[in-house]
Formats: sequence, C-alpha cells, structure tokens
Amino acid sequence: MKRKLIAAIGIAGMMISVAACGGSDDSDSGKKAGADGYKGETLTVWAMDGSTPPAWTKDLQAAFKKKTGATLKFETQKWDGIQQKITTALSESSPPDVVEVGNTQTPAYAATGGLADLSDLKSSIGADWAENLNASAVFDGKQYAAPWYFANRVVIYNKKVWADAGIKGTPKTRDEFYKDLDAIGKKTKAEPIYLPGQNWYFFDGLTIGQGADLVKKDGDKYVSNLADPKVTAAMEIYKKYQSYSKAPMDKDEATPQQAEVFAKGNVGAFIGMGWEAGTAIAANKKIEKDIGYFTIPGETADKPEGVFLGGSNFAVAAGSKKQDLAKEFLKLALSDKFEGALAKQNGVIPNKESLNSVLAGNVVAEAAAPAAKQGGTTPLIPEWAAVENTPNPIKTYMTAVLKGKSPADAAKQVEAEINKRLSQKS
Repeated sequence: MKRKLIAAIGIAGMMISVAACGGSDDSDSGKKAGADGYKGETLTVWAMDGSTPPAWTKDLQAAFKKKTGATLKFETQKWDGIQQKITTALSESSPPDVVEVGNTQTPAYAATGGLADLSDLKSSIGADWAENLNASAVFDGKQYAAPWYFANRVVIYNKKVWADAGIKGTPKTRDEFYKDLDAIGKKTKAEPIYLPGQNWYFFDGLTIGQGADLVKKDGDKYVSNLADPKVTAAMEIYKKYQSYSKAPMDKDEATPQQAEVFAKGNVGAFIGMGWEAGTAIAANKKIEKDIGYFTIPGETADKPEGVFLGGSNFAVAAGSKKQDLAKEFLKLALSDKFEGALAKQNGVIPNKESLNSVLAGNVVAEAAAPAAKQGGTTPLIPEWAAVENTPNPIKTYMTAVLKGKSPADAAKQVEAEINKRLSQKS
C-alpha cells in the first residue's frame, strides 16, 4: 500500500448530530435483486483515494450492473479533511449511499445516528468475518458498518546490515530480536533500529499484545488507564527497543520521516507500514535490493506481537433512500471474489482469515498477515478521538518514561488531560 491509513484525529470535536435525518424511508424496499431489479437507479459510494484499484472497480461495477440493473458510481475522496466532509454529508437529506470510513472513526459516526443498522447483513454474510477486524464496526451492540480491509506494521530491515552482523534468518521471538539488535550494535557501525520516542501506534500495538486497555469505566464515564501494570509492561518493552536507537525521544516517526533515515543505509531496521519501504526507495534507489520484511515477533514464536490495525469499514448512510440496493452492493463487494481480489491487488489484510491465501507472493502482506490475528485498535468509543488531538498526551507519557520518569509518575503527569478530553461531548 502506498498511502497512509489514518486513525481518527479530532473527529469528536467536529461531530455534529445527524440523528435528525433518522433512517431512510426505504423507498427502494420491495424491489428485488436480480437482472433489472433496480434498473435505472444509481448507487453512490464514497471511497478513499487509493482504496479501489481500477481493475477491481471496473469488474465490480460490471457485476453490480448484471446483478441489479443499477449503476454503481464511485466518488473518490481525499483523507485530508474527510471526517468533517462525511459528518456534513451524513446530516444532509441526500447523502452518499455508502461511505468508506476509517475503522477507528466508525463509533463516532455511529453515535451521531448517521449510519444505518446493518445487523441483518452481518447475520447473512458476516458469519466468518474475523472478530477483531469486525469489532470497530459494532457500536452499542449493533452492527453499523461492515469490515472491509486492514493493514498493520511490520519490521522493515536492511539485509546487508544484518549480514554484516553475522545474523542468519529473522527473529521469531522478542528476545531473539533483542539479540539481533545487540549484535548489530556490537559488530557494525549501523544504528540497530530507528525508533523515535513517540511512535504511538507501535506502542498501541504493544499494549494490545499485553492485553491492556488504555481507558477504563469509572461510573458512567471513561477515564485514563495508563497506570495499569499491563500498560507499564508495554511501555517497558518499548523502552527496551528504543534503547537500541539514536532517534529523538520527543519526536514521532514522521519527524523526520523514518523511512528516509533508513534509506541512508546505516540503520538495521524500523517498525513501519509496508508502503514506507517505497518512501525509502524513492529517497535512495540503491537500497531497494537490501530491503526485507518480517512479522514483529512476540514473546513466543507461536504468537506474534500485538499490532494496531488501521483500516476501513463500509457503512450505509442512515439517510440514504436506497438501503436495500446499498446492501446488495455490500454483499457483492464483500464476497470472497471481490474481497479476495482487493486484498491481492492492494496487498491489504482481508476481513476474513480464510482469504489470507491470496496474499501469497506479496512479501509485505505475508509479513503483516500473521500479526493481524493479534491486532486491535485504539479504544472503540466516540470519546477517544479527542485524546489523539495534538499534542497527544500519550506521546507526552512515552517521552517522559524514556527520559527517566517512572511509568507511574509519567501516567500521573498526563491523566488529568486525558480525562478532560474523554469528558468532551461531540
């Protein structure tokens, strides 16, 4: 994948109520799927830039036309500013019928009343959707979206640096990874791993691996859970990795862009999205032959590290007057044929494990897929989005620990700010 999968940033502060649009009047109810069943109608789908490869889109449009008689119209959207654009669209009388929404954004949209209940769709076609991939599509016990595709971080490494350190193969456990990084530090002049102090989504993956929750319920509200021993354990793992790096403790992976640092050829590895390898190659074409990938190893060889799963869901606008036709689209787009084709063409993780076989031959996807089983997201509550607004207090916590504060003291330093943000109303 050559683009970033963004998480929800600031959506809570910009959400406006769209409950007034209620549900659809189901003006297309009573029509039946099949040739000419919806002849003359057009279904509008908002999809994000890079999500729908041309061949996939063309084949799906033809299949949709054949199945329903209707025209399938994709309107490509940019990620920049998309939260406000979707929020506004869902509040209008004629919204797009189907929208691609970021998986961590879904609960916030659902909370406004802007998304249709798709529980009947889940029961008819979603029995084998991976539970952890589907979690973000559920809000208050109801299915408000359908899981579409996902991506997670892997280890991107320099084969030459590893060979110079005498390392054969790739690590299967966290301790083996530490030993390899130690060998690079002792036997080469390279920086073992480039890991800035605020690679927040890698840290989130570590908390998932430890079974930690970043928030907890206190009466009828959510509050910070950073002081939890499991969160502390995750931060200690991050601190161990960061000890092998010369990267700044108060910056994230984009400042400077970690792939461009890696491109210089004197870094053993970094934790990143597969598309970041392309960024490295663009900065230095000579490094392409030395780039390799492997799954982030966990404590034991049979269980990879937890990872943050960024991705997208498909949702139907509650105000759409083509609810039934929209569901016919979802049944087709999420079928094994088209879900598998999308995963293969874009190199993304499909919504069911049985389709992972289509990723064979894609080295990045093959490295990402094993960890997807252990993946999760940020807290799936509408209130969470505000927490990640700049300056992100979780990043402040991470830097404080790396610079010598105890995890307990660092948590106390930011708890009030986190709790304040969690109490904000959208």
